[in-house]
Amino acid sequence: MSAGVPLASWKTQMFESLLGFLPDWVQITVLALVVLAFLTAWTVKLKRRVAARRAPRAGAPVRTQASGADFLGAYAPRREGGERA
Repeated sequence: MSAGVPLASWKTQMFESLLGFLPDWVQITVLALVVLAFLTAWTVKLKRRVAARRAPRAGAPVRTQASGADFLGAYAPRREGGERA
């Protein structure tokens, strides 16, 4: 049955089957790019979370993409200067 050695996960097996035939420098480069993409996404997410927490305290609006009911477009009320809000 089991000799006490854990089996590799399916993710590890997929990674090895996809990159196993490539040279080591390519494998290392791909792995480094995946880690870099993960860290970049994590950093952006963290920065947005911090900005969202600070905005209500400072009274500054949080920058989000307007869509749906939040975006009035051409139907936005005009300001006194004649420009749209």
